[in-house]
Amino acid sequence: MFDPAAAARFIDEAHRTGARYRNLPAAIAPKTVAEAYAAQEALRDLWVPRLGPVAGLKIATTTKIMQKLMGINHPCGGMIFASRIHRSPARIRKGDYINVRVECELAVRLGRDLPRGVTPHSRDSVREAVAEVMAAFELIEDRFADYKTCNALSLIADNAWNGGIVVGPAMQVPAGLDLDGITGRLARNGKEEAVGKTDDPLGALAWLANLAAERDRSMTAGMVVITGSVVTTVDIAAGEQLDFVLEGVGAASLTAA
Repeated sequence: MFDPAAAARFIDEAHRTGARYRNLPAAIAPKTVAEAYAAQEALRDLWVPRLGPVAGLKIATTTKIMQKLMGINHPCGGMIFASRIHRSPARIRKGDYINVRVECELAVRLGRDLPRGVTPHSRDSVREAVAEVMAAFELIEDRFADYKTCNALSLIADNAWNGGIVVGPAMQVPAGLDLDGITGRLARNGKEEAVGKTDDPLGALAWLANLAAERDRSMTAGMVVITGSVVTTVDIAAGEQLDFVLEGVGAASLTAA
């Protein structure tokens, strides 16, 4: 019988000791998506006393390429803890992480709760709950994982590798602003490195709202939700600065020491 607490203790110990990522051992590994989220929730219970309450949500493996790599056909969700939400311009210490990587995202702040409804949440229904948008970085704590051998259920149990976020100044959402297809530009040390576009962020938000409803998790006003990477995941070395600009939305800045 699966014990989510045993899986959570294994992951927690790995993070505390700085261990490289490995899939959960077969004896304690989840065998279903539901068991994987149960392990994530058990990990939440261990981390809240140290990291603060859950103050946001993330979505991972949104692209078909990443899903194929992980052997799944759906995204994965994770939690963002209050102490891990940083305001731009932010400075991180690489020594505080086992292996931190960076993604560039559109973040939204909810203006009202998204409770379980009679019908599933949709792009239209969640749009009404979005109060503010902002450019954001996600800090990916992948612990030197080998992406090609990573098991999706272990990834979910490990909180989808969220190590925190950096959010830029918030902007209220104009009624006519289409959040899909916004151009984002990433610069490293002042030199442009990558360009991409937001890809169905409201669809991502609806998916997370339905996951929260299914798992009886809170998704409440004030929460910050990141909606998927605009460009490929990048590394950051000590002494480097990353700047991410979302056209018409804002910017975020991150340096590493």
